[in-house]
Amino acid sequence: MLYQLSAFWARLEILGAAIMAVLVTLLILLNVVTRTAGNALFWVDELAIYAMVWMTFLGASAALHYRSSVSITVLADAVPERIKRLIAKSVDCVVFLFSAAMLWLCWRWFLPLELATAGFEIQAFQGKTFNFIYAEPTSTLGFPKYLFWLVMWLFALGATLHSTANLLGKYAKGRGR
Repeated sequence: MLYQLSAFWARLEILGAAIMAVLVTLLILLNVVTRTAGNALFWVDELAIYAMVWMTFLGASAALHYRSSVSITVLADAVPERIKRLIAKSVDCVVFLFSAAMLWLCWRWFLPLELATAGFEIQAFQGKTFNFIYAEPTSTLGFPKYLFWLVMWLFALGATLHSTANLLGKYAKGRGR
């Protein structure tokens, strides 16, 4: 069941990454057209960068589910199957620890409980924690940056889900199970 949830989440991540790839392409085309016409839209560059970042994080998380991340397999290819499984489980452990650390760091960065105890009042939250994450605007779009940084939560949650499913599942050669 955990593997099926991981597979479903990976499909959503791939869909989100594909949408972001289309958005990046359209934004770059819009940028070319507006600059050629002499009416550059400066916010297009910033939005294209954020879309590229979202695409990268969503795709990286999905790659953990499919076990298609870039890897060096010289050692694993040269050892017997039993040792290969041990190496794969060790990698799964490291990825799980990394993703759990990412969750903890997101928690420490966004401080959701402290924000709630401040009554979702940004200024009270800032005064209490000296954390200005919710007040910083983007350079040209004018939106709060934390909206774009939410991809870190999605990555951390997805990576934790996928690494847990991989860690608890059977060793699988190549993609998937």
